[in-house]
Amino acid sequence: MKVVIFAGGKGTRISEESHLKPKPMIEIGGKPILWHIMKMYAAYGHNEFIVCCGYKGYVIKEYFYHYFLHNSDMTVDLSNNDLTIHNSNAENFKVTLVDTGLETMTAGRLKRVQQYVGDERFLLTYGDGVCDIDMERQLKFHEAKGAACTMSIVQPGSRFGMIGLDDVNTVTEFAEKPKEDGAWINGGFFICEPKTFDYLPDDADNVMWERYPLEQLTADGQLAAYRHEGFWKCMDTLRDNIDLNAMWEEAPKWKNW
Repeated sequence: MKVVIFAGGKGTRISEESHLKPKPMIEIGGKPILWHIMKMYAAYGHNEFIVCCGYKGYVIKEYFYHYFLHNSDMTVDLSNNDLTIHNSNAENFKVTLVDTGLETMTAGRLKRVQQYVGDERFLLTYGDGVCDIDMERQLKFHEAKGAACTMSIVQPGSRFGMIGLDDVNTVTEFAEKPKEDGAWINGGFFICEPKTFDYLPDDADNVMWERYPLEQLTADGQLAAYRHEGFWKCMDTLRDNIDLNAMWEEAPKWKNW
């Protein structure tokens, strides 16, 4: 299955980095988070990607265009401009990079890559989140439900610790980053049948995928929810980026390759 990745947003809440590059190109452990996401999918045999570019999309295009050289040992003979490649750490990826517009909303970006997806089942995600989701199990769930679209749902941890006190103000419980009120949110890893495109308006550029299309799929009983109770983290702020880099140095739970 092809994997469609939303990578065109401006990432305004992480502007410390995104004023220089699109958010999916912000690095974790020396590699863009977009690379980490691709590696997660590739571990399950999904190696063909369609990237919806927008804000500073040329940075993503240049990265993949020069990927082979950036990940190879080489000798350059400056006397004759001869290049010798000694070894390469290139990935078995096929990446289609599509300019889907600077201000286009997510539904519009998806609509603009329909021709590259074709009439087949596809996977869909955002270019700023990692997790340890079992993609084979999610696929089996999707096939059993028979819905047009399956959305992963997660329970994010709170950004603050929870403290329990007794009547004399002695701490009885300290829980770091507990789940928030049992609420489930969109985890951003979708499995979509071709008829999902029927839920995109003809002029979808100003439509959010997370609003009208998902609301209509819900109204028709065509949106299934796959509960992911493992690790999940979205890189929304600089603090998230710092946390993910620290995790990478210790034990990255999303690393399945």
